[in-house]
Amino acid sequence: MSQVLTVIRPGETAPERFARTLEAALEGRRAQVRPRLEGALKDCRVLFAVSLDGSGVNPEFCALLAYLRTHPGCLRGCVGGILVDGEGDLYTKSAGRDLALAASLAGCAFPGRPLVEAVGDLRNFTVQAKNAMCSLEEAYRRAAADLARRVLDFAPPRRRRPRLLALHASSRPTSNTLALWSRCRRRLEAGCDITEIGLRNGALTDCAGCPYTACLHFGEREDCFYGGVMVEEVYPAIRAADGVVLLCPNYNDALPANLTAAINRLTALYRTAPFEDTAVFAIVVSGYSGGDIVASQVVSAMNMNKGFWLPPGFCMLETANDAGTAVRLPGIGERLETFSGNILEQLLEKN
Repeated sequence: MSQVLTVIRPGETAPERFARTLEAALEGRRAQVRPRLEGALKDCRVLFAVSLDGSGVNPEFCALLAYLRTHPGCLRGCVGGILVDGEGDLYTKSAGRDLALAASLAGCAFPGRPLVEAVGDLRNFTVQAKNAMCSLEEAYRRAAADLARRVLDFAPPRRRRPRLLALHASSRPTSNTLALWSRCRRRLEAGCDITEIGLRNGALTDCAGCPYTACLHFGEREDCFYGGVMVEEVYPAIRAADGVVLLCPNYNDALPANLTAAINRLTALYRTAPFEDTAVFAIVVSGYSGGDIVASQVVSAMNMNKGFWLPPGFCMLETANDAGTAVRLPGIGERLETFSGNILEQLLEKN
């Protein structure tokens, strides 16, 4: 018997275009539609379907976020996708990103590219419509139907001995983020093969936006016009990895510049080698606040854009300022144990 797709559609009504698209996505599938999330779901396939007005606001959507953020584990074992329809040009992606972060921390996994968003005039479907020789709205409907299919079909790969790649751009003597990772790594080494690559001191040139054809040409050879450490070390390590751990100190409420450059440079490889079987994890340490901002950037860049799959509880979020303070935080040992255990749980072959 095919699995039921649980659709969480905040609000009692939906705009006409959104209703037509959702109907197309669910055609031929067993589905149940709920206006809100009440109580825990377990081991379900979930499609979050959200409509936004011109201001980007939906009160029922805000209530959904509040519920997810205050009920850890309420989506344990679930796999999700996100459909967002907006009246204007803005806010659809940020709404999807916020929802994915909250749902992941509540126990939900997401396949790569789990967000289908529609801006008011649908021009973000221009390329898809041109390639499929169809209307913008038809391209939107097809994308929504494909998302529903991928949510239902998604099965995270498992390995007997997973391969992990840790990427950082920090200084080991002073970095709270690396200090936490070193303790996490010790817990993982018995079950994983681990590669660690540092991207410091000008070792990495950022992407300068080559034409699509040039990027595709180099990507087909697992190469990049700008060469360097990305081609020599990062590309082969990414291709071999079952999971990537990004070590992310919060720099001005943003990812470190060299990590951002590395993500940008993955475009050449992504064009010919999809990352759908590779998980992304993150350790985020903020000096004062804002860890959720950086974590949401990992979601949008790695999961929604580059197509890495997002495990439940993918990130560890800590606040520590002076060097050495992160490892002395109250309860840090237990949180490190939980985070490390979750990485193993998501990647290891089950007996």
